[in-house]
Amino acid sequence: MSSPSIKTTTVGSYPVPDWLAALPSEQARLDATRVVFDTQRQAGIDLPTDGELYRFDINHPDTNGMIDYFIRPMSGIRSRLGQSDHAVFARKETMSFRRKAAGVVEGAIGEGSLNLLADCEAAASVAGGPFKFTVTSPYMLSRTLLDNHYGSFEALTMAIAETLAAQLPGLPCACVQVDEANIPGNPADAPLAARAINVLLDAITVERAVHFCFGNYGGQTIQKGNWKQLTDFLNALHTDHLVLELAHRPADDLEALKDIDARIRIGLGVVDIKVNHIETADEIARRIERAETVLGPGRVGWVHPDCGFWMLKRSVADRKIAALVKGRDLYLGRA
Repeated sequence: MSSPSIKTTTVGSYPVPDWLAALPSEQARLDATRVVFDTQRQAGIDLPTDGELYRFDINHPDTNGMIDYFIRPMSGIRSRLGQSDHAVFARKETMSFRRKAAGVVEGAIGEGSLNLLADCEAAASVAGGPFKFTVTSPYMLSRTLLDNHYGSFEALTMAIAETLAAQLPGLPCACVQVDEANIPGNPADAPLAARAINVLLDAITVERAVHFCFGNYGGQTIQKGNWKQLTDFLNALHTDHLVLELAHRPADDLEALKDIDARIRIGLGVVDIKVNHIETADEIARRIERAETVLGPGRVGWVHPDCGFWMLKRSVADRKIAALVKGRDLYLGRA
């Protein structure tokens, strides 16, 4: 069958298999990554992810490593923090849902022991085909840090951007996705965030994607805001396509996307990861149909869940993945 005009993908994370958390090892992690890829491919996902298991940490098996995986290896950042560090960070109130800093910047930031190439190569060895690799936005990372060196949030953010960008050329994957969950609630920082994210996007040598959501902690939306106030920001990105939360958003959020530059394909969130309800194929198809009616035919290039699956049970995540493909196929007449 020919390649579909609207492709399916997942956003990134997948629930950590119980057996990996119980008996962790490098081999077990690689085996789990193979299972995650196979689960998506058997469901018919066009561009699967590795479940972000490359970030798995036995000391934090219930998280997907979106922050700590990147921060801890970098040189110039102290990750062993005490009460006084956390007290200073809490007074800054930069992240209302996070009271503790991820690290303290005490010198010029460098790659340290961060090695995205090695982790991407490991995923590629069991991927069974093209896949997407994910990286956290420098803006989001900088917001979790206590800065005792740069003296400027802008300088800190750009230093992280340069460090991450150096890791991205030549990654053995079909697409690199930059993830950002803070800017939707902080639109005033949009120019800085766009500049920093573009440093990463300009370094990527494959398909470029950027994922935005309004946060997901325990099924709760963290960031306030809407897509309308971010359209200029989205248009400033040097990306090939966007990966946007929309299934859990107000209906009028979709209207704002009519102003997205035609050069950027729109990725549509049609699976709500904040609820356990398993969408039917009809529900998925109707969401795609409405988007194409509002945005115009051909604007939707991708459909996917709103965000990652790491907070759901595997049985729920797997059925949502299957429903995504069935709904897309139903809409395109491929069912």
